[in-house]
Amino acid sequence: MEAFEIVVIGIGLAMDAFAVSVCKGLSMKSIRLKKMLIIALYFGLFQALMPVVGYFLGSTFSVFVQKVDHWIAFLLLALIGSNMIKESFDDELEKRNDKVDVKTMLLLAIATSIDALAVGITFAFFEVHLLLAITIIGIITFVLSILGVLLGNRFGDFFQNKAELTGGIILILIGLKILLEHLAHI
Repeated sequence: MEAFEIVVIGIGLAMDAFAVSVCKGLSMKSIRLKKMLIIALYFGLFQALMPVVGYFLGSTFSVFVQKVDHWIAFLLLALIGSNMIKESFDDELEKRNDKVDVKTMLLLAIATSIDALAVGITFAFFEVHLLLAITIIGIITFVLSILGVLLGNRFGDFFQNKAELTGGIILILIGLKILLEHLAHI
C-alpha cells in the first residue's frame, strides 16, 4: 500500500472525528486552545492506536484467511463506509456539550476510532509500513479535529453530515480498489 492510499484512508477515517469535533466546536461559546488540543489529541491518538490493535489481530489470523483477504478488506471497508454514509443522513445530532473530561473524550475517541481498528485488520493482509501508516492517520485526524472545532464554532451543522458522507464514500472506494486490483491478478 502506497503513502497516497494511506493518506486517503487517513482522511476517510478522520471524518467521524471531524464530525464530532464540529459538534464540540459548535457547543463552545468561544474557542479555548486547551480544549481544542485535548479534543485533537484524543482523536488523533486513538485513530493512530486502533489500527495497531487491528493489525496485530489481523496478523494473528492472516494464515487462515490469505486466500480471501481481499474480500475481507473490501467487506470491512464497505461496511464501515456504508455505515458512515447512513449516519450522514441521520437527522439526530450528536449530543452537544463542550466537556473534554477523560470519560467524555475516552468514549468519543473509542466510538470514532472503531473503524480504524477494522482498517488495521486489513493492513495485516497487505504490505503496509505500519509506523508510517499510523503516523499519517494520527496527524491527519489531529489536524482535521482542530479544523472541525474551529469550523463547528464558526459554521455549525453545515459540515457534519457532508464529512461523514465523504468519509464513507472514500472508504468504500478504497475497498473496491483493493478488490479489483486483486481480481485483476487472478
